[in-house]
Amino acid sequence: MSAGSEISDKLTTRTLSEISEVETIKISVDLVSATRKNIGFLSTVNESQWLHEKPTLVEAIRRYDELWMPLISDLTVGTTPPMVLPPVDIEWVWFCHTLNPVSYRQYCVSRFSKLIGKPPIFDEENEEYALMRCKEKWVHRYPSESFENEVDSDSQDQIYVTNEGIFNEVKKQRCLYSKFSEPYMSELVYLIAARQRYKGFLFMLQKFSAGCSVFVPASDIQLMWLTHLSYPTVYAEDLKDMWDDMGKVVGVWGNVKAKEVEETKKLWEKTFDQPYEKAGGLLALELDGVAAVTPPVNWNVSDTDVNRKYKSMLPRFLLEVCLFLKLKSGMKAMQQDVKCDFLRLRMVRCHRELKLDKTISNFSHNSWQKAWHIYCEFGTRGLMLELRHRGGGCFKGSTLQGFVEFHWNNLLRAPSLAMEKEIEKVRVVTSITPPVQAPYLLKCVPDRVTDDSGAMISDVFLRLNRYRPQEGRWLSRTVLDHAGRECFVVRIRVGGGFWRRGGETPSTVKWEDRIIEIREGSWSYVAGSIGRAPEKVVGTAKPKEPTAECQAAWQFSTGDELMISWESSSISSGLKFTLRNETSTDSSLMLLRGRKIQYGGRKISLESKNQGEQNKEENEAEEKEKDDDDEGFVTLIRFTDENPTGKVTALLNWKLLVIELLPEEDAVFVLLLCISILRSVSEMRKEDVGSLLIRRRLKETKLGLRDWGSVVLPPSPSSITSPYLQPWYWNAKAVMAGGRTDYVANQPAALNYSLAEGGDKLYKRGIIIK
Repeated sequence: MSAGSEISDKLTTRTLSEISEVETIKISVDLVSATRKNIGFLSTVNESQWLHEKPTLVEAIRRYDELWMPLISDLTVGTTPPMVLPPVDIEWVWFCHTLNPVSYRQYCVSRFSKLIGKPPIFDEENEEYALMRCKEKWVHRYPSESFENEVDSDSQDQIYVTNEGIFNEVKKQRCLYSKFSEPYMSELVYLIAARQRYKGFLFMLQKFSAGCSVFVPASDIQLMWLTHLSYPTVYAEDLKDMWDDMGKVVGVWGNVKAKEVEETKKLWEKTFDQPYEKAGGLLALELDGVAAVTPPVNWNVSDTDVNRKYKSMLPRFLLEVCLFLKLKSGMKAMQQDVKCDFLRLRMVRCHRELKLDKTISNFSHNSWQKAWHIYCEFGTRGLMLELRHRGGGCFKGSTLQGFVEFHWNNLLRAPSLAMEKEIEKVRVVTSITPPVQAPYLLKCVPDRVTDDSGAMISDVFLRLNRYRPQEGRWLSRTVLDHAGRECFVVRIRVGGGFWRRGGETPSTVKWEDRIIEIREGSWSYVAGSIGRAPEKVVGTAKPKEPTAECQAAWQFSTGDELMISWESSSISSGLKFTLRNETSTDSSLMLLRGRKIQYGGRKISLESKNQGEQNKEENEAEEKEKDDDDEGFVTLIRFTDENPTGKVTALLNWKLLVIELLPEEDAVFVLLLCISILRSVSEMRKEDVGSLLIRRRLKETKLGLRDWGSVVLPPSPSSITSPYLQPWYWNAKAVMAGGRTDYVANQPAALNYSLAEGGDKLYKRGIIIK
C-alpha cells in the first residue's frame, strides 16, 4: 500500500510553526548548540590524520572498550552522566559507536546493565574543565596507562583488533565530515531552522510510520538526527515510544530507491503543504547507487581572513537558493489556458541579462516541483519571478502578467529560511542558506602607462606639474574584484628616461631592473580616466639571476622565492615551479600546473611533495590535464601541520591574469605569482602571450550585465550552457572576455599609442633567457 493512501484526505495541513509542543516530540538537549559543537568536533577529526591510522585507531578502540567505558560507567550516578570528557581519540570512537543506537544499547546493557550517556558540554571553557577533571580520574584509576594515545602510528608490528564491531563502525564514519562540511551548516539561523524541520520530521514519522516502510531524511534533518543520536540517554528517553519507528529512517550512508524518496516527499507535503527539500536541506544520500551531485562552488570553512589587512578588499558572500513551484488549486481544468504562460527568473541586482524561463504547463497542481537550484552572491540582493505570456506586441515577444520578489534579508528572517508567495496562477516557495564567506575573485585589466611616481603618462599631469618631465615607464594593471571594484594597482617597470612636450623617447631597462610592485587601493582620477596610482606599496617582486636549476627566478617581498623552469620542447606544458621561503616554518607551498583537487584535477599526496616526483598514476593524469596547462592554470597548495596532505588555497590563470583564492591566502602574494609567471614566459617566448602590450583601459561590459560568479548553476543535462552561469574556470576565456567588442579570438585589435607611452619594442626588450 502506498504512503499516500494511508493518509486521510480529510487531513488538515499545517505549517511547522503551527505544531504545538504537546503534539510533537520534546527534545531534551539543546540541539542547536550540540550540533555546532559536533560539526567543530568532526572538523577536528577530519584534519587529524593520525586518528585514522590503523595502529592509532586500534589502540583508541582498546582504550575506549577496556578503560573509558568502565570508568564512566562507575562515575555515572543514575541516568545523569558525569561532567567529564575523554581524549579526542576515545571521544571519536564513542561518537561513532552511538550512531548505531541498537548496537550501542546492547553493548552497554550487556556490559554495565545500563545505558551510558554523554554530558551536554558545549562551550570551550567547560570542555577544558571536563577534560582536566577526566584526566584526574583517569590517572587515579589507571596510573600505568597514558591519558593520551601514544601509540606509534607508523608501527609495523602486527595489529590485533579487539572489537571488530566497533572497529567497523568507526571505519564507516571516516568521511562523515564531508557530508556536513558546508560552512553555512554552522550558522545559528540555519541550525534553528534545521531543528524545527527535524521536529516536523519526527511528527510526520509518528503519525504515518504504519503506512511507510522507509523514511528518507534531508541533509539538514539528517544532521540534527545524528546529533540527537550522539546523546544516547537523551535520545532513548525522548523517543522511547518511537524506538521501532526510528529503525525505518535511512542512515547517512544509506542507498535508497527513488520511489522511497518520493514517498517521503509526499508524506511531508500532505503533512505541511510545503516542499520537502530546501536550500541546505537537499537529499544528499546516494540515490539508486548514484552519489549526490557535487556543488559547483568551493565551500570552504575559513577561520581567518588574512586579507582584512587590505582595506581595499571587501569579502564575497555566497548563498544557495532553491525555488519550488506548484499550480494553485483548480488549475488542472485550465491547463489549455496556460500553455503560452511561462515564468522567468531574474536577479534584483547584478547579472541583469539573466533570464531563466520555465513553462507553467510543466508543473503540477498536486505536488511541489523544483524549478531552479542556483548559487548567488549576497550582493544580488534577491530574485524576481515574472509571469509572462508568449505573444504580446510582437510574434516572438512576451507580455508581463505579474511578478513577485524575494529579498535575501527577508528570507533570513523567515521561519525555516523559506517564504511562500503567489503570482497569479502559481504558488512559489523560495528557500536559502545563510550567506557565508566565499573565495575572493580577482582579475587584472589593462590600464595606462605610468611614470615612476605612479601618475599616468598624460598631458593632464604635465600641466598639473607645470610641465615638469614625467620620468620612467611602468606597465599598469588594475585589479578588480567580483563586483568590479578597484582594489589594487599592479605596476611593472619596463623603461626609464623622461618625457615632456619635446617628444623624448623613453629608454629600456634590463631584465633584472624590471620589478613588479602592487599598490593597495584605487586610482585617484583627476580628469576622466586619467589618474594617479595609490601610494601604499604592499608587495614587490624582483627578478633574480637564474640558477642552474631554473631559467627564471623572482624574489618576493613576502620572503618567498619563485623559480621557473621549462622543457625546451614545450614552454607551456613543460613549465615547472619551485617555491621556497627560508624564513617561514609555518607552512610549505607547492605550485602545480592545471586545475587540481576541487577544481577537477588529481589529489596531491604528501609523498609526491616530499619526493619531488610523480608516480605513474600522476603522470597519466598529467597527460589529461595538458588542456588546462595550455590555458595557463596553476594551482597553489599549502602544507601545514593542520593539513599535512595539502590544501588548495588558490587557483590562478597567468595568461588571463585571473585568480580565485581562499580568505586564508594572501591576495598580494598570489597576484605576485601570477604576474611573475606571465612576465617570465612572455620574455622567454618573445611574444605577448598574456596581452601585456595593451597599455589602455579597454571598455568593460557595463556592470550588472554579466557579472562573473554572481550566479552559478549546478551542472545538469538541462543546465544553460552560458559560461556566465558556470564557475569561471570552466570556460575562462569566454568569461574574462566580458563581452568586449575589441577582442577577437582573445587578441586585441591594433591600438595606437603616443610616443610618450612608448612603442611595443620598449616593452618587448630585455635580456634573452637561454
